[in-house]
This record gives sequence, structure tokens and C-alpha cells, in this order.
Amino acid sequence: MKLKKINFRWIAAVLLVVLLVIATAFVVWANDAYPASDIAMQALNSDSAVNVSLDSGYYTFNPADVTATTGFIFYPGGRVDYRAYAPVLRMIAEQGYFVALVPAPLNLAFFDVNAAAPVQADHPEIKHWVVGGHSLGGVAASVYAKDHLQELDGVVFFASYPADESLKNSDIKILSIYGTLDMAGMGKFDETKALLPSQTEYVVMDGGNHAQFGSYGFQAGDNTATISPEDQWAQISTATVEFLKTISQ
Repeated sequence: MKLKKINFRWIAAVLLVVLLVIATAFVVWANDAYPASDIAMQALNSDSAVNVSLDSGYYTFNPADVTATTGFIFYPGGRVDYRAYAPVLRMIAEQGYFVALVPAPLNLAFFDVNAAAPVQADHPEIKHWVVGGHSLGGVAASVYAKDHLQELDGVVFFASYPADESLKNSDIKILSIYGTLDMAGMGKFDETKALLPSQTEYVVMDGGNHAQFGSYGFQAGDNTATISPEDQWAQISTATVEFLKTISQ
């Protein structure tokens, strides 16, 4: 019996088509992001308290009446329009801090974990740097932090935690903020404390959920918050500002 000759070109063509379909489906999925609300878009306008600008592909929030020396670079959560975080970041800038909001390719911060690097290079006037992010963005920020410990003074996790123990034995200052109604569950945050240094500070918001770290509406799989978005933003910004004060000292 003769064996049929294998048509490798045909197999390669089929595999290529399959890969293209998978890649296309992934891009469509990633780009189906939660949109920034009208409130978030309004927070991107400058006023007498904060100057907001879009430079070099990222947003900056500068306090109008203070020359900031401490900066906070923020990575957005996965599949969320990065502009959705403008309300809470603006509140932080109002207290005298430089804040940069970096975009994420395909709305996934893992595709550019080094997004903070050009911000630091563009702003040599900032003496103290902190990176942070929401959810997947916090994980990406921690990856950047572990490779730039000498250039950073702190890390802030918004409903997030590192993927491994790379920061556990460092002396970098860390703040972790999350709500009691977060979609991950309180048990997950308790479990992942083992990945963080002993000096980590924790702020737990009673009634806060996952999506209200930004302004993009309800997120699938999340719990319904029992506090308003404005109340949650106020608690987040207050905790972050108090943390940044310790960095500036």
C-alpha cells in the first residue's frame, strides 16, 4: 500500500489561517474595553486647580499652584479605557502631586510594562517616583518596579497584588487598597499578602468594589458597591495622598 504524500504547504496554510483567526479574535476581545464615563472625560479638562495635558502619548495631571516633586505613574486595569481613571487621579494631583496616566496597548498593561520609563525620562524635575495601577495594571506596575527598585520610592496597588514574590524581600514602600466587595474576594487579598513585604500598608474600604476604582460602569463578575463612586474615589485618593506624603519626607 502506498502512503499518501503529505502536503506540508496545505497544512501550513491551514495553521496560518487558524492563527490569524485566533489573533483576530484576541484583538477584538481586547479592544472591547469598558468605556470611560462622561465624568471621567470631564476630569481630563484643566481648571484652576489642575493642569491636564496629553503629551507623548500619556496624560499628565499637574497641580496648578504647586511645583510637584513627587510623581505617581498609573497603569490602567485590563480591558478598561485608561481615561476612566481620570477622576481619582485628578483628586490626587489636586493635593500637590504630579500624576501620569499611561495607556496600555490593546487595553492590557502587560504589553507595555515599561510604560513608566519614558515618563520618568521626560520629567527630571520629579525627585521621588511611585508606580501603581488597578487590577492587571497593578501587576504590570509591580513587574516594572522589581526591575527599577533603585529608581522608585514606592508602589501602590489598587485592588491588585504582585504575581510573584519579587518584591517581598525589598525595602520599597508599598500601599495596597481594596474594597470589601471586590470581585476577587477578601480571601484572595489575605492570601496574597504573603507576596508583599512586611512593611506594606493596607487600606480596606468597607463597601467598596472593583470597578469603582475607575469610572467605567459596572464590571461583569463584580459585586455591587454599597458606597458611591465619589465616596470610593475620595477614600482612594486620601489613602494614596497620605502614602505619597511619606515618600516626600
